[in-house]
Amino acid sequence: MSDFAELHFEGEVYKLPVVEGTENEKALDISKMRGQSGLITIDPGYKNTGSTESAITFLDGEKGILRYRGYPIEQLAEKSSFLEVAYLIIYGELPNAEELKKWETEITYHTLIHEDFKVLLEGFPSNAHPMGVLSSCVTALTAFYPDSLDPVRSKDEVRISIVRLMAKLPTLASWAYKNEIGQPLLYPKNNMDYASNFLRMMFATPAEDFTPDPVVVSALSTLLILHADHEQNCSTSTVRIVGSSHASLYASVSAGINALWGPLHGGANQAVIEMLEAIKADGGDADKYLAKAKDKDDPFRLMGFGHRVYKNFDPRARIIKKAADDVLGKLGVNDPILEIAKKLEEAALVDPYFVERKLYPNVDFYSGIIYRALGIPTNMFTVMFALGRLPGWIGQWKEMRENNEPIGRPRQVYTGENERDYKDVGSR
Repeated sequence: MSDFAELHFEGEVYKLPVVEGTENEKALDISKMRGQSGLITIDPGYKNTGSTESAITFLDGEKGILRYRGYPIEQLAEKSSFLEVAYLIIYGELPNAEELKKWETEITYHTLIHEDFKVLLEGFPSNAHPMGVLSSCVTALTAFYPDSLDPVRSKDEVRISIVRLMAKLPTLASWAYKNEIGQPLLYPKNNMDYASNFLRMMFATPAEDFTPDPVVVSALSTLLILHADHEQNCSTSTVRIVGSSHASLYASVSAGINALWGPLHGGANQAVIEMLEAIKADGGDADKYLAKAKDKDDPFRLMGFGHRVYKNFDPRARIIKKAADDVLGKLGVNDPILEIAKKLEEAALVDPYFVERKLYPNVDFYSGIIYRALGIPTNMFTVMFALGRLPGWIGQWKEMRENNEPIGRPRQVYTGENERDYKDVGSR
């Protein structure tokens, strides 16, 4: 194979280096093309543009493959814990027993947040969306830890920012929820694991001795692992481009939270529940809506089926389907919305129309079902997504800074007016 491609333009030939990744992905390096030829590329949404080289996540949508640092998602979901996976994503290797213990201990003992955050929360209206509250609170961490603003920091200083953010985000998320529903805020407990602690802060009352069901804890931990990173998606790319200006980790992750908030990104599982509620309001006839989905002239689309990246079965959906079945079986939830979801799932897995088009239920379909079963309101679904995606955002920010990547600065092709003279308001 040639190690370059040729661009022929206006009688000149320009050589573009070919870059090959460890999984045989090939890309044209156009970083010097503008200086050589005066040309830039146009790629709306950057669908075919590699903004970086990364060693964190490998995703092959055609084959349904997802790996973190080389480890298949199936193995990590079955054998690992969320904090172990977070360590892997952020630091590059699975921790040994001593490293894992230190990591878990550090995070456990940094879960408390400053009491002044209560004042900040009280300033939000009771109907404020929890994602807006969460992103504001993460940005506010820079005020409480101003050392995080120094762009030239030691590894120890970077590590403590990472630990603080991993530790405090579940507390901030639960406080955003409690503030919205007008319940007392709960403090974290150091004798509980990451997922159990979060569930207690979400659903317990101060007088309650709350211990979450192990099946629920396992399902939540699995969901967090499955969401931990997903290559250069919208929010991850946002974290990297904000961080490229040497913005702090907290400011960069806050930007990622806001990007995730968009309904085209993190709101997919919320859209699933909203679709199911609409079907229920219309009588609950799942077959009717399956027929509508197959009618090319009908604007209705099934939410949570198929995936823009995965052209085969979403590997995360295979894993989380079992967790969803376990949760529904253990909790014995009697919810007509979830019954409709089961009917849609069963039909889509065997109906030739959906099978031939590979429109299988995806991770958003099952995560929405689990969150609904746990009693988590739909406006908190994206917050749950953010909790899982946090290690990926941190790892990508850290990788970008360690690689000394330049500040992000996309180009454009100008399509506005040519030069024209200013006219006084009376002569326009």
